[in-house]
Amino acid sequence: MVSNIYIYDISFLVLFTLFVIIFLYKKRKNLKRDGPMYLYPTKVGIDFIDYVGTKYKRTISVLSFIGIITGYAMMIIMLYSIGQFVYVYLFKPEIVRLIKVPPIMPLVPYVPELFQIKFLKPFYFTYWIIAIAVIAIFHEFAHGVVAKRYKVKIKSTGFGFLGPFLAAFVEPDEKQMQKKKKIQQISILSAGTFTNLVLSIIFFLILLLFFLMTYAPSGAMFNMYSPEIVNITDIQMIGKLPIKSLESKELLKVIEGNNLSNDYVNGEERHLNLTKVIVNTKSYLIDINILKEQLKDGKIEAVYLYKDLPAVKAGMQGTIIEINGEKVITYPGLGNIMKKYKPGDKIIIKTKMNDKINEYEITLAEDSTKPGAGVIGIVYLDSKRSGVLGKIFNFFNFYQKPGTEYEPKFNEDLIIFLYNLFWWLALINLSVALVNMLPMAMFDGGRMFMLTVWGITGSKRVGELAFKFITYFILGALVVVMFGWAIAIF
Repeated sequence: MVSNIYIYDISFLVLFTLFVIIFLYKKRKNLKRDGPMYLYPTKVGIDFIDYVGTKYKRTISVLSFIGIITGYAMMIIMLYSIGQFVYVYLFKPEIVRLIKVPPIMPLVPYVPELFQIKFLKPFYFTYWIIAIAVIAIFHEFAHGVVAKRYKVKIKSTGFGFLGPFLAAFVEPDEKQMQKKKKIQQISILSAGTFTNLVLSIIFFLILLLFFLMTYAPSGAMFNMYSPEIVNITDIQMIGKLPIKSLESKELLKVIEGNNLSNDYVNGEERHLNLTKVIVNTKSYLIDINILKEQLKDGKIEAVYLYKDLPAVKAGMQGTIIEINGEKVITYPGLGNIMKKYKPGDKIIIKTKMNDKINEYEITLAEDSTKPGAGVIGIVYLDSKRSGVLGKIFNFFNFYQKPGTEYEPKFNEDLIIFLYNLFWWLALINLSVALVNMLPMAMFDGGRMFMLTVWGITGSKRVGELAFKFITYFILGALVVVMFGWAIAIF
């Protein structure tokens, strides 16, 4: 089904691009050039904007006040996030290597798939075009309605084209707008962002309701074999190579210098390749690439290795769905089932991976951390992401039990497609709201920042200088971030 979706989606992309080319050619006399973008002005929606902007003045005034407050809050959040980005990309290369994607990479179709970003859903062109339409139309409509509320004339509306990429615009009379009070101009500028924030909340509620109605827990996930922290200097052998009390930098040089690779194959299907590591005469397993990644820091004194327990020995992979014929629904449920067994018991575990059912017959072991308990040797690490953006991702998945796999109750392909669409609509609206409040020249937050400084100092020149300074400061920070990314990746 996945391959079929990409075929349909790419076909839609090609057809849509052809449509845009034909449309631009036929309407070429009506187009206006604005840099690399072509604008197609119309009068569509102006009457509706005029009606809403004049009839609901009191409601718009209240919402505008809320929009200004949330706009400033998001501006502060984004400035704080810029600082976090600089810190992570300069001083946390291990995190950067996990993220992979360039920090200033625009969100275009297939980016998550291209960079293998596992915490993001597949991003098809169909999702992208729907998201752009929803975001742009409502964002610009909000600017227009608030502008009309403060008696600023709307000259035109329309669409912008940059290849197959779309944008919407509402063109207010700039001369009239600049004559308005600063607080009114700020209300107009923050209206689009506030609308995107509201849309994000609405789509998130739709996502939550949709998930509760159409998904059910279907198994227990694990994302690591049981690990143990060991001192690097205690490592005696990696693969067949003897090691003598080396520090992290020296050990990494030895591994790379001897071209050590995974030479220990686990599982009947021989699809789990690892390396044996001996530490104080005790046997462990690890993927050699994971070990090298840990050692790259150069300053660490310990690394984690997999304990030599049944799951890793059997090469177990996938979501656990059954133990000895008893269905496993959630990760906590797996723990309750395992309480029935003790070390030495033989059990049959069924897992599901890529729509294939795998069966493993294992003998439970006893872990030193759980005396008397029979263990498989797996864990689920609920890695909560830190930082503002990390917390956003955590929030967008709070309704799912950690370590639990979920499956649609019916019509799997359609349910997954719609769920991912709602997920992206919620996330992109929130992302656009936040980014648009950056105090930079190309965003509404830039002019909003300038007007704010002007209002506080009473000097337009000071406001403009502050606006230029913060723009160049952020651009400089982004250059530093890109530099940090390049160093970490290459």
